[in-house]
Amino acid sequence: MNIEEFQSYCLSKKGVEECFPFDEKTLVFKVMGKMFALTGLEREEFQVNLKCDPEYALELREEHIDIVEGWHMSKKHWNTVFFERGLNDSLLCELVDHSYDLVVKKLKKADRALLEKL
Repeated sequence: MNIEEFQSYCLSKKGVEECFPFDEKTLVFKVMGKMFALTGLEREEFQVNLKCDPEYALELREEHIDIVEGWHMSKKHWNTVFFERGLNDSLLCELVDHSYDLVVKKLKKADRALLEKL
């Protein structure tokens, strides 16, 4: 999955916006204002930081050399995923979905209700 496909997939999800809150080269995807994915646009290799359940994060890192501890993020709750090294698109979509779902579950009840109406 390349960066354009990743971007389209993220933006197809309910309540998602893309923004540059840190600088002009770090693309962030948020659901209802909460970050679930980010990537550096000027990186030599396309990689994405995705939120992940801590136990699942460890499992993924053990199973896949293309998934490592989140770069510049909480190592417990974030993974860095190399998108163009050979992981299949279905797994990549699953990881994006997992990150999105984790953030949605932590939203305030009112924000979740608003998201459902979108």
